[in-house]
Amino acid sequence: WQKEFLLSREINLNIIEWTIDHYRIYENPIMTVEGQEKIKELSLKYDIKIPSLTADCVMQFPFWKFRGEERQNLQKDLIFLLHACVKIGVKIIVIPLVDNGKVENNEQEVVLCDYFLQNKDLINNLGLKIAFESDLSPIDLQIFIKKFDKKFFGLNYDIGNSASFGYDPNVEFDSYGDYILNVHIKDRLLNGETIELGKGNANFPMIFKLLNKIKYNGNYILQIARDNNNDHIGIINKSIERIFKWMK
Repeated sequence: WQKEFLLSREINLNIIEWTIDHYRIYENPIMTVEGQEKIKELSLKYDIKIPSLTADCVMQFPFWKFRGEERQNLQKDLIFLLHACVKIGVKIIVIPLVDNGKVENNEQEVVLCDYFLQNKDLINNLGLKIAFESDLSPIDLQIFIKKFDKKFFGLNYDIGNSASFGYDPNVEFDSYGDYILNVHIKDRLLNGETIELGKGNANFPMIFKLLNKIKYNGNYILQIARDNNNDHIGIINKSIERIFKWMK
């Protein structure tokens, strides 16, 4: 992982979004003092910031689907992670409510909402914001996110996931555009897999116009398909060229 800082600098990327899994979670560099110091050292050396983190660990073991001591332990893991994020300058925590983390009933939603609302002051005091990522329809997602204070909570907009579900970007932005805190750039086929940018169902020119319309000034995180020939640097550079073209 240390090499990613050098590689990112070589292709003029200036931010990295960290991702953390539940497996061996406390061995992840962000969760150890030694790891945090190394991350800060590399960030300074290569002038690369880590403004956001995707908590895949929460998606893999969503506390709202557990009970008793198991739920409490998972919630403690998340609190530990929040404190760890502050140590390396992370400001936005993406909580994926998709795949295994999908909220499946009202009871789970109540557990989820109550937990984050009860920890609103902690999130604020740590200088963090929570960005939920969800596959709910635009109207249902609007109803969900309006339960939270916009000062501390918002949404991560994943372009590819929305394209995969066939959601209309105009309806999405009308429903919750003012809650978008972070954007994942990805392309997917309708009801299908992640694919090279521009070859899926995402309407990038329209989406960038809509982001401009709401005066979005947050980060853009590449979550593009891996290159079949392992030329990941090449596919990143190619993707960036396309993105700038669409933005213009």
